[in-house]
Amino acid sequence: MIRIFQDHICRVEDYLVVGGPVMIPLMIVSVVLWTLIINRVFFFRRLYRKNMSRKTALEYVKAGEFPDAKKYSGAIALLVTGFQRRRSGRTGVDRFILDETVIVIVSSLDRHLGLIGVLAALAPLLGLLGTVTGMIATFDIISIFGTGNARAMAGGISEALITTQTGLVVAIPGLYMSNFLNRRSENLKQRIASVGIYLRRYV
Repeated sequence: MIRIFQDHICRVEDYLVVGGPVMIPLMIVSVVLWTLIINRVFFFRRLYRKNMSRKTALEYVKAGEFPDAKKYSGAIALLVTGFQRRRSGRTGVDRFILDETVIVIVSSLDRHLGLIGVLAALAPLLGLLGTVTGMIATFDIISIFGTGNARAMAGGISEALITTQTGLVVAIPGLYMSNFLNRRSENLKQRIASVGIYLRRYV
């Protein structure tokens, strides 16, 4: 088992070496991208689970109580909890507090999503940069040895292809997850905003 693991590590190292210097920023982009994606996936998953209806939210607001954390932990419970913590007891002020609570929660939904989109779009550009550097290395070999030395040319061609492949492998699922997370964010924004408008009538 250890031997198999060591073989895989060696293959990854060889892959990175053959890909050239562009592989380092590509790997950094990949790690940061998927760290942010996993963070947002679990964040949105928590907001979707154990949610409450707007009528239940109104009952807690009227009673001045905090939602049971074991029973409710979704986006609406977060809105009710945030509002109850800052509530003043005066109708006019409380409406402004409710609006501000909605804005704060809605703003938090977009956190990291822009960076995820940028990193997903950056990956194929880094792959293209690797393609260019690989082809430059290939043409340098051709200018020195001509086209007869296939082994010498193979290094530059491998660098060009591997970086292009890696850039696309990082970018395609990254762009898909970026769109997926943006859709989840928009759905939650609409839900929170609608509940905020509903509660505003009774505050």
